[in-house]
Amino acid sequence: MKRRSFMGLLTALFALWVAAAPLQARDTGALSAAKIRQAVQEAYEKFKNDDSGKNADYIQALAKVDPKIFGISVVTRDGRVFEAGDTKAAVSIQSISKVFTASLVMRQHGAKFLQEKIGANATGLPFNSIMAIELHHGSASNPFVNAGAIQSTSWVSASDSAERWLKIKNNMDAYAGRKLPFNGEVYKSEVNDNKRNQAIAKLLDAYGRMGSDPLEATTVYTKQCSVNVTSHDLGVMGATLANHGVNPVTGERVLQEAYVPRLLAVMATAGLYDNAGDWLFATGAPAKSGVGGGLLTVIPGKLAIGVVSPPLDKYGNSVRAQKATIYIIEKLGLNPYAQ
Repeated sequence: MKRRSFMGLLTALFALWVAAAPLQARDTGALSAAKIRQAVQEAYEKFKNDDSGKNADYIQALAKVDPKIFGISVVTRDGRVFEAGDTKAAVSIQSISKVFTASLVMRQHGAKFLQEKIGANATGLPFNSIMAIELHHGSASNPFVNAGAIQSTSWVSASDSAERWLKIKNNMDAYAGRKLPFNGEVYKSEVNDNKRNQAIAKLLDAYGRMGSDPLEATTVYTKQCSVNVTSHDLGVMGATLANHGVNPVTGERVLQEAYVPRLLAVMATAGLYDNAGDWLFATGAPAKSGVGGGLLTVIPGKLAIGVVSPPLDKYGNSVRAQKATIYIIEKLGLNPYAQ
């Protein structure tokens, strides 16, 4: 009797496993490899000769990056990769790094800490606004404007600046599944011309909002923006969020699953500078851009799209990256609100 009960339990468990097994396959719906590959290639061919926009020129090192670089990488939550173009060409990560440092703060202190100390609302003002801090009574409002990003950096638990930088860098490496290179030229261009960010950090410190010395935090923040990434790196980093915090290539859990929706929510509302609303209107997808020319977009539970292309629009977002990503989302029916 006991043996029959035990075998019955095993049979029931096996039936549950069989029923659940197709779920991961269904995470990408009816998306076959052929459909994804075709959409990526079509997007590349359609926009590779688009020469609108221009490189960021207020940072000398960014102005010198080849504007013809254009790489697209789609990485699914189960680690499949579909790519076209210059997928090994690197650009500095810049503001996309804000996503991963914010995730590290949540990992160390919790989501509520991030919301209360930094905020989760769009400012309605430029990403480097000082006025926004005053208007919001000393709050940075969200971790993706410069004020909030410097704040995030300051709240990473560490004994000193070197350890803080190491934790931030190791965290980004874990998302990418490899050691990301540091771009010393970009760092030198920015660290000698970051007076406005220093002022922002000091103002936040005056309001008691900083977790470490404001100038030290600004320097570490500048370092995190100076890490190089490819479209492939961005695809894997985004796919880690699409896969509920587990890197689909290495299998490492990088962020607790409960925090992923919180992070994606802020990406949706504040990910593309002053054009975040129009982006969400067009795609429904959480994303984060950087003035180095990168764009990372997450389709929750399904896949991520990483694109690099240095020429930017007036908002500071890559022109070709936006067009290619919108094309892929529309072609494959990936808008989360249309599911």
